[in-house]
Amino acid sequence: MITTLVQIKLSETLSLDKAQDIFAGTAPKYIDIQGLVRKYYLLSEDGETAGGVYLWESRKAAETLFTDEWKKFILQKYGSEPSVTYFNSPVIVDNLLGEIIKDVKK
Repeated sequence: MITTLVQIKLSETLSLDKAQDIFAGTAPKYIDIQGLVRKYYLLSEDGETAGGVYLWESRKAAETLFTDEWKKFILQKYGSEPSVTYFNSPVIVDNLLGEIIKDVKK
């Protein structure tokens, strides 16, 4: 599995309440995206950086989302370009399911 960390330096400080409203408005865009297991929206404590942590079935699946069109959407929505960092996720501890998940290469 692949985890991506997206970070966006905001053009103006964002409150937690406002961030929740904005994020809730964009969340439906991420439902049913092929290969996306989970997405966490992020806001730094100082409200100056937003982003997300995405868990993917594969890097190929992740790359289908992070297109130039998506980057333009982020730029228009938040006022700056996102940075995207890819990480391998060979082991995941899921306390909600009570499982340790090992990435099985296909």
